[in-house]
Amino acid sequence: MEDTIILHPSPVMGHLVPMVELGKLILTHNPSFSIIILITTAPFDTGSISSYIKHVTVATPSVHFHHLPTISPPSTTSSDNIAALAFELPRLYNSNLHHALQTMISQKSRPKASIIDLFCNSSFEVFISLDIPTYYFCTSGASILSAILSLPKTHQILLEKNKDTNASIEFPGVPPIPTPDLPGNFLDTEGIAYKSFFGTAINMAKSAGILTNTCHAFEPRAVKAISDGLCTPNLPTPSVYCIGPIVANSGEDHEHECLRWLDSQPSRSVVFLCFGSMGLFKAERLTEMAIGLEKSGHRFLWVVRSPPADGETKSILAEPDLDVLLPNGFLDRTRGRGLMVKKWAPQVAVLSHDSVGGFVTHCGWSSILEAVSAGVPMVARPLYAEQRFNRVLLVEEMKVALALEESESRFVSADELEKSVSELMGLVSGEGVRERVRAMRDCAKVARGDGGSSHVVLAELVESWKDG
Repeated sequence: MEDTIILHPSPVMGHLVPMVELGKLILTHNPSFSIIILITTAPFDTGSISSYIKHVTVATPSVHFHHLPTISPPSTTSSDNIAALAFELPRLYNSNLHHALQTMISQKSRPKASIIDLFCNSSFEVFISLDIPTYYFCTSGASILSAILSLPKTHQILLEKNKDTNASIEFPGVPPIPTPDLPGNFLDTEGIAYKSFFGTAINMAKSAGILTNTCHAFEPRAVKAISDGLCTPNLPTPSVYCIGPIVANSGEDHEHECLRWLDSQPSRSVVFLCFGSMGLFKAERLTEMAIGLEKSGHRFLWVVRSPPADGETKSILAEPDLDVLLPNGFLDRTRGRGLMVKKWAPQVAVLSHDSVGGFVTHCGWSSILEAVSAGVPMVARPLYAEQRFNRVLLVEEMKVALALEESESRFVSADELEKSVSELMGLVSGEGVRERVRAMRDCAKVARGDGGSSHVVLAELVESWKDG
């Protein structure tokens, strides 16, 4: 009977893709394993998941997808709080999960291990009840993992300081995080998401270990703090496995028009602006960005999405009308040195292109890893979730990005964008951050290569599963 490893991702692209890539990596260390990825259906728009799964099934037939029977979506959780919904969904799938695992055990054998996304925390008890060794996968880095694991320890401090916008919170191995830069769910200590993160911290400490999508060289202080038990003083110290950076192109289009356009631009001359699959700006903020880009005089490639309609936060599917959204004459005045792309671009391929010299990013962890792995310095423009936390890490700890000054309403002026883009792309002013990101890129390459820290850690873990 073949040995099985079960992977249980959260059903959004930013979590599914790294989990699939992890499955492929496990197979490189032991091709005889059977990898089964459990798929649940989310009640909100999660991007092109079904086409991605089809692509992977054809390209990597040794990775198997098992769709759990669909359940009715939760009625109580507001879809505005994606984190609360992401935690709630797996709980509703638990009985279907239990049944699927029992069937697998009776027909094949007990899986050697399971790896669950931290948002799938409610499934931890199901796997444990069936005697399946269970690991967590943090698709982000070690610093946010330190913050989550520290919640039981930091809870009282958060209660005291979460309304004080001048306060900072100290997490082990992480620069002080100003309260306005904490993930919003950390501030609502009565909310479903906060309580779910808190419960996840306790279960992670009891699990077989935590895999995280970083390498030791990126976040050495946070990794050491977790391993030394500083985050979990009253709980077991979890084993941490830094197995990244895992960078994937999720079935990217390498014939995309923007890549042909980049071919005709000088080396390291283009600044790339892209803000993730859910990154939306109101029309006046898009106008401000356009003015800043035009004034900077630099070449740019900008991925634009339609602004949210009044009263909603997501208009992911609508086609943006650039003539209406952008300043009058902007497209004509910037023709040749700027290219606008609607909705989506092949980000990994763009960042890897020789013409790209800078990246204005929303600070999603996958985007950060893609930029660092390509050696592209950043301007940090966070929008939601843990992105403001990541900005502190990028600017102050890793020193691979420049920060943008914001108003209290988080408005970034055209002048501020112009200044930061010019500093980043400048021959002299941007050299420090460029040098730092190139050094990080080299660290990432070494970590993933034969004998590198991430490669060795995963190889040893896979070997331990084989030996049972």
